[in-house]
Amino acid sequence: MKDLYPWHGIQSLRNKFLVRGRLCGKGNSALEDETRQRLVDELMSAQRAIQDVSNDPANFAQARRRVDESKNALSERDLVWWPDGEPDLNRHLVKNMPYAAWFEWLQT
Repeated sequence: MKDLYPWHGIQSLRNKFLVRGRLCGKGNSALEDETRQRLVDELMSAQRAIQDVSNDPANFAQARRRVDESKNALSERDLVWWPDGEPDLNRHLVKNMPYAAWFEWLQT
């Protein structure tokens, strides 16, 4: 497996990971362990609620909001938590970003 980080010194990728060709943001590593665990537990509960109410539009929307709020609290979405000044390219296809050449290199 290739190391994701050394290619042309892309430091800003340390706060991201790849899922099916999309960059996803990692949670804020500065969160205290207890806080992070509480937020992860809430996220898991909210994701289970989505499955439980998938046929109920009103409750489904509420469950989706809970997931979004949990991901925001973990800093996986919404406000950028890293201090390097890089833009938030979370959930964008890598092939459409400045990292396209790096992504292509990973595929070789």
